[in-house]
Amino acid sequence: MQLHEKIPNNVNLSQDRRLLRALEKWQPNYMKWWMEAGPAGFQADNIYLRTAIDVGSDGWANFDYVKMPDYRWGIFLSTPEQDRRIPFGDLYGKPVWQEVPGEFRNQLRRIIVTQGDTEPASVEQQRLLCSSAPSMYDCRNLFQVNVEEGRHLWAMVYLLHAYFGRDGREEAEALLERRSGDFDKPRILSTFNEPIEDWLSFFMFTMFTDRDGKYQLLALAESGFDPLSRTTRFMLTEEAHHMFVGDTGIGRVVKRACELMKEDSNEDARPQGGIDLETIQRYVNFWFSSSLDLFGGEISSNAADYFATGLKGRAKEEKFADHVALIGEYDLEVLEQGNLARKSVPMRNAMNEVVRDGWVEENQKGVDRWNRIIREAGIDFEIKLPHRRFNRKMGVYGGHFFDPSGRPITDEEFNRRRFEWLPSDKDKAHVKSLMQPVLERGQMAHWIAAPNSGINGKPLDFEYIRRD
Repeated sequence: MQLHEKIPNNVNLSQDRRLLRALEKWQPNYMKWWMEAGPAGFQADNIYLRTAIDVGSDGWANFDYVKMPDYRWGIFLSTPEQDRRIPFGDLYGKPVWQEVPGEFRNQLRRIIVTQGDTEPASVEQQRLLCSSAPSMYDCRNLFQVNVEEGRHLWAMVYLLHAYFGRDGREEAEALLERRSGDFDKPRILSTFNEPIEDWLSFFMFTMFTDRDGKYQLLALAESGFDPLSRTTRFMLTEEAHHMFVGDTGIGRVVKRACELMKEDSNEDARPQGGIDLETIQRYVNFWFSSSLDLFGGEISSNAADYFATGLKGRAKEEKFADHVALIGEYDLEVLEQGNLARKSVPMRNAMNEVVRDGWVEENQKGVDRWNRIIREAGIDFEIKLPHRRFNRKMGVYGGHFFDPSGRPITDEEFNRRRFEWLPSDKDKAHVKSLMQPVLERGQMAHWIAAPNSGINGKPLDFEYIRRD
């Protein structure tokens, strides 16, 4: 079978001999990377997976058993929009580009490489989680996330090969050479070098970090470079399941914590073999604050340039009244001489913060769902998102210290109270001690509740993984 037959696509791959040769050269290195850095120990097994086959709203994917190395990583662009115009910035209303404008070549390549680097990074971070999966259902969901992140890497590599010549080919190779957490060749963004050694961290990652991915893709879906816009629009179709895994996963951990609290004389889930709500809160604080940094600085000349030139917009640009953003301002609190002060920032320079606002608001809806579970259990506890100033490593708040409510504090107080707010070694050791594999059909680990339903209408005790 030739490569264009192995790779479902709607980009006429079989007709573009130059592109096909480039991808044929890249594909063996991709498979080498997948076998070295992809899920460990299940590559020979048949997994019940969703595979993208089309871009239509009906029947865009099918479900069937497949061995992960045989997964058909497709290249799909959403259906072209007739007479599409650049929807924002200085070039607002001009026709979109079907080729890379020479003056924006470097910036576009940087955007695509940064996005592309996150896709294999998350697979590497999650490589060993399958050995401690709390159920067959969860293990299958992990593999679904992994193969789709692999497909998203193919999507970015397609753009690099198709539109950036030799530079693009070199960047595509480099995407396979970097490794999450590697001292010499780490991934580009710091969050994607964080270890994910337990399933609570995995659920937090798919809740918060994958949701950052959604908002980055939404911003890129507005791009005046139409192939990038169409590529990211289709990627968003798959991304929804990744966030579902995180949102419902944390909800199930919360539900089980509440059940175990009722069984304990001190209302403590930990001695009963669960993850207590306080520990869940500390994990929320860590992963939420880490993911906040992925949006970039609150005041950013790069974001302003990307917006002005039509390369990267705001998520759901159509909801904004002013698509040029030359006269508006964003009200931002900054730290000046140890005190918070209001500062008006030109709207274009605050584009990262505008996108971040939508992300925070959407995350809050997930937290509200978890708190509803707690209230319905009759337990007096509320999970809260920390303030966006808390535990930041970059931007105007990086290098400064705040408590989870956003109040400025000294570094001494932060370090003294760090493990009130962030996971301690003891927390991590307890969570890790619970990570024992449960792969019998329909069974769940003791520390997590069962989901409400199975995948694709299948029952919970469906054989999602057939061990070979």
